[in-house]
Amino acid sequence: MPALVPLLDAGHVHLSGDDRAGCDAVVSALLLRAAGRAEPGAVRLIGYDPEHLGGGLAGFAPLGTAGLLTFVGPGGLGALLDDLVEQIRRINETVLAGEHGSLRELASATGRRPEPWRVAVLLGGDELNRHERGQLERVVRAGAACGVHLVVRGIPLPDDPTVTRVVAGASGALIGGPAGLPVRLDPPPPATLVTETCREIAARVNAGPPPTPFADLLPPPEQMWRENSAGGLTAPIGEGPQGRPVRLTLGDYPPHALIGGPSGTGKTNLIFAWIGALAARYSPSELEFYLLDFKEGVSFARFAQGRRDPSWLPHMRLVGINVNTDREFGLALLRFLTEELRRRADAAKKHEVTKLAELRAVDPTGHWPRIVAVVDEFQMLLAGRDVVAREAADLLEDLARRGRSQGIHLVLASQDVRGIEALWGRPALVAQFTLRIALPKALRILAERNDAAQSLPRWHAVVNAESGMVEGNEVARIPSASDWETWSGLQHRLWRMRPADAAPARLFDGDAIPRLAEAPDYRALEAPADGKAPRNPVALLGEIIDVQSRSAALRLPRAPGRNLAVLGTRVDEACAVLDAAARSLARQHPPGTARFSIACLDADADPIARALYEDLADDAAWYDEETVGELMAETADGLGGAGGAHYLLLFAVDAAAGTLAARAGRRTGLEQLRRILHDGPERRTHVLAWWRGVARMRADLGGPAARTDQIGAWVALDAHGGELGASLYPGTGGPDWYPRPWRGLFFDRAVHRTGQVIIPYGPSR
Repeated sequence: MPALVPLLDAGHVHLSGDDRAGCDAVVSALLLRAAGRAEPGAVRLIGYDPEHLGGGLAGFAPLGTAGLLTFVGPGGLGALLDDLVEQIRRINETVLAGEHGSLRELASATGRRPEPWRVAVLLGGDELNRHERGQLERVVRAGAACGVHLVVRGIPLPDDPTVTRVVAGASGALIGGPAGLPVRLDPPPPATLVTETCREIAARVNAGPPPTPFADLLPPPEQMWRENSAGGLTAPIGEGPQGRPVRLTLGDYPPHALIGGPSGTGKTNLIFAWIGALAARYSPSELEFYLLDFKEGVSFARFAQGRRDPSWLPHMRLVGINVNTDREFGLALLRFLTEELRRRADAAKKHEVTKLAELRAVDPTGHWPRIVAVVDEFQMLLAGRDVVAREAADLLEDLARRGRSQGIHLVLASQDVRGIEALWGRPALVAQFTLRIALPKALRILAERNDAAQSLPRWHAVVNAESGMVEGNEVARIPSASDWETWSGLQHRLWRMRPADAAPARLFDGDAIPRLAEAPDYRALEAPADGKAPRNPVALLGEIIDVQSRSAALRLPRAPGRNLAVLGTRVDEACAVLDAAARSLARQHPPGTARFSIACLDADADPIARALYEDLADDAAWYDEETVGELMAETADGLGGAGGAHYLLLFAVDAAAGTLAARAGRRTGLEQLRRILHDGPERRTHVLAWWRGVARMRADLGGPAARTDQIGAWVALDAHGGELGASLYPGTGGPDWYPRPWRGLFFDRAVHRTGQVIIPYGPSR
């Protein structure tokens, strides 16, 4: 029959007798079986071996690499016993807390064990002093209930029901003391088995404990959307060391959060977990999310409606992905939030209150949810010293300072230390982010001398609501929330609960090219019901990089300068701007009320221009290099008469200069174009032309000193800001514009103070 010795959650073992090898075999077997059968990391050993200086536990040394084995040197027994007594006191007060009699009872009731087993192996030493004897007695008396155990040889233990005594002699061993049960001891476990087992345990522990179940963050289905956000937002983010939930709060204090951690430490997963915990507790009328991701990737696209999954998170109002080159979109979000802050502040002033909770109390019919705006890799928004970075920093500071009172909360995340350093020059801004969340190896998130994040295992985070000060540290084990199946289950449940009037979040993908036919502003266009031409037709040029899905619109009333110049050498993008403008104008004109003269002078532009001509059918006329001179002459000569709207769509118009000179004399041909530009708009004749360079346009308008008033609006593609100059743009030096693919800078003298970045619509066919 096997002879069993109760140890973990049961008691202590005292070894004695003249068979030293037998005692060593018992120690090795006990420790190997305890550590090997428990979950990796659940057993921690403390060795005290003053005679052999740790040699008695040498086979277990690999556990030290995972922090599962520590040695106490000679003279350190008192401190070791003091620490064990302190652990017992802490567990009794904060873990068991009067609710359970032991850790075993707690684990049985909850299914979790929040504390490891601690086994102190004491192998001889000098006689104990009075204090050490007292501490040893306390450990013997109260340790087993708290998972603190002793395996002792060469030190007397007091009599206690929890102590099992093993006496090893030459003829065998006795369990229970000199009069106990005789047993034949097993041979000591092979040294290689001990070492290999300990290495495997250490490797699994170093890989980190598994995450907690995502379901642990969620309330029962019948309790979802029951919370009220008037006073703030509170939800668990993970499990603390004692097995209790660690909660995050956004409200008056703390108002905003800063998240940091190197790549691969779980920043995206943490954001998913936090969003899920909040979305399950607060309905869309209580909470709205705006999410912006400056790194490349589409992880956050699943919050919005997609081709693979038609569901969306009902709380999500905006998802921006792949915006690493579109800093203007981040700026647009900050402007939007600032405008919402102003709207809420005006409402609070009207009702003579100061906080969101008070506003909701006096205006219960208003729509005042709390807003959480998450900006991942936010340092991209503050990079550089251009106008975007300066305005973004100013808006961030204003939102961080005043947003708390109106329920607008910022969550900024970064995996790069530079992201945090971008804030240090603005102490007033940093001070508002009192909630700090540091993932493993995160730098500069917590206070300067707070290095708690450096030793965190995977799936863990330091949560600190005291601006990173050490006393505010709380360690949380974060669940796995970002994989498709885990998140999809929650999102589908919440999607089915969505209000009847809920609409999908706006998804902005910086890598996607929008389509004109899908643009809300284009679908809203229609011809007047009376069959007459519109008084102020609008040409749509592209999608504005903005929070709302709006089109850049050029109004073409009968007013001087209402012409458009597209500037740059990118054929597809230039053609896309003219194509969208023509199609949107045609949509507003009943058949026969407008003429579209299409002149294509670049062979590469021919497919798009030809498709436009064919789709406009009877209202369009085609011109090429041979006939463009006739178009100019006929149009210029006809400006004095009455007629309907006439739109000249000139693809690569600068290529016509030679043709115009050959047909009617260079000066005459270009003079006709200039006259059309100058006099045409007041007679409902508008030029929408593409020049393949700013200098080429200036030459066609009369040279470097020529006036450009007749070009009331322009879209710059791969033309740099410095090329545009003061004649086309207010101020000196031109706009801060750095070209990039499928982006343009739109400026309309009549409405803009600064340029507007747009995305040309993709091909219509």
